[in-house]
Amino acid sequence: MDIKSALVGLCEAFNAHDLDQIMAFFADDCVLEMPRGNHPYGSRFEGKQNVRDGLAGRFVGLPDVHYGNGEHFVDADANTGMSKWTLTGTARDGRKLKVNGCDFYTFRDGMVIRKDSYWKIVE
Repeated sequence: MDIKSALVGLCEAFNAHDLDQIMAFFADDCVLEMPRGNHPYGSRFEGKQNVRDGLAGRFVGLPDVHYGNGEHFVDADANTGMSKWTLTGTARDGRKLKVNGCDFYTFRDGMVIRKDSYWKIVE
């Protein structure tokens, strides 16, 4: 699978809230860095099960999360890709979110080994 197809497939799987399909793109030794956390990198999850658990938390915290306006960019020479999107959703406390962000992906042998997420801080 080429990287751009993987980025499109990942976005579709995230919007379907399909953890099995999402994780089908990830290698066993993958790393996920989420935007929020107590460290400069946010929160880090290492290994496929921990990454799955971290992503499951996103769906719990924002049960109707949706990634719209997707744009996908690829540097095939570096085995990297980036997806830009507008995240919308409702937090468990009823607060509505709408924020622009992006994910930086690193691939090895067609599988995601790193997903690093960023989004704007809306005040």
